[in-house]
Amino acid sequence: MLSEKMMISPWDRWYSTSCCLCCHVRTGTIILGVWYMLINAVVLLILLTALSDPEQYHLTSAELANDLDVMDDANMCIASAISLLMILICGMATYGAYKLRAAWIIPFFCYQIFDFALNTLVAVSIVVYPNTIQDYLQQLPDNFPYKEEVAALSNVCLVLIVLLFIGCILSFKAYLIACVWNCYRYVSCRGSSEILLYVTTNDTTVLLPPYDDSVSVPAKQGPPPYTTATA
Repeated sequence: MLSEKMMISPWDRWYSTSCCLCCHVRTGTIILGVWYMLINAVVLLILLTALSDPEQYHLTSAELANDLDVMDDANMCIASAISLLMILICGMATYGAYKLRAAWIIPFFCYQIFDFALNTLVAVSIVVYPNTIQDYLQQLPDNFPYKEEVAALSNVCLVLIVLLFIGCILSFKAYLIACVWNCYRYVSCRGSSEILLYVTTNDTTVLLPPYDDSVSVPAKQGPPPYTTATA
């Protein structure tokens, strides 16, 4: 029994076909892809509206309390291109999960890993350079809500609050990454006609052969007919 448990890989132990306690990983990936598509479509619409009427949505350096004018046309064009690329990647993941195409899910999974790595680097930078939070608060406009109350907190308290917030975000993102990865494994197994059968005790894992290979195995030939010997 112990040897059978050790033979199961960690990936198989964490493999599950359900997510959010109620739906299949394939359904969850489709919902997640559509949700990301809607968010990026709204962002793209706002950016295109800002490009069509730059005077209304233009923020000057005086309003941002810094020396840079970050909302120029070049940056908005880059942001629009990124949003358009994200819509394409999310659409590919949604199509791949719906049509059982595992390769179409990989770009969206890579984006999730990249996004998780960036958020992790942000958390590490806050721990290494805690004074960056105060510097960021000073760059906010004077009419920003609760700016004075937040700036009055100590650096330790601010770091703990920000790390707790980022930790919750990272945990949620890690769960979504696991859901998409399980969907990729499920679609890959369906595409290769391999079915994983898990015993209810979760102690052993049995890998059944593909259905086509099982059908193609010729049946064993029966014994020759019995004849009665005559004198």
